[in-house]
Amino acid sequence: MRLTNSQTIMNWDYLEPYTSELNVTHSDIDGMGHANNTCYAIWCENCAWKHSEDLGLTLQDYQRLDRGVVVHKASYNYLLPAFENNQLMIATWLTNCDYKLRLERRFQVINLQTKQTLMKAHWLMICTVLSTGKPARFPSKFIEVYGSAIVPSK
Repeated sequence: MRLTNSQTIMNWDYLEPYTSELNVTHSDIDGMGHANNTCYAIWCENCAWKHSEDLGLTLQDYQRLDRGVVVHKASYNYLLPAFENNQLMIATWLTNCDYKLRLERRFQVINLQTKQTLMKAHWLMICTVLSTGKPARFPSKFIEVYGSAIVPSK
């Protein structure tokens, strides 16, 4: 989902976010009464796949090409908790690409009721051969699709 007029009031870190909405469910809540940190990683992964599919690269494309971008390093900055029934919007951007091996993706999670940012994340991803797990150069399809989706900062 691309940014719409109703979303322009969000204070996104980057321009043109790809967004996905979700409702925090009871199963997301941990013993401390808020969404467990592991949920954020899953939410980010789901949003990243939706974004990739919307751009034109699916898991089936990865398998056919025997190449994929995998998370090499992930950093999550948890700013505020999410609670059951909170409506969240997750935004993601491709923010850097060396057009050879490395791709960077960023995330921001905002509570739709309060408009506050709850979490920011950064992934450094590496292109790998799926059958061996070894690093490999981007196939031309990755350069075409992901390279053209890099967004500038504000």
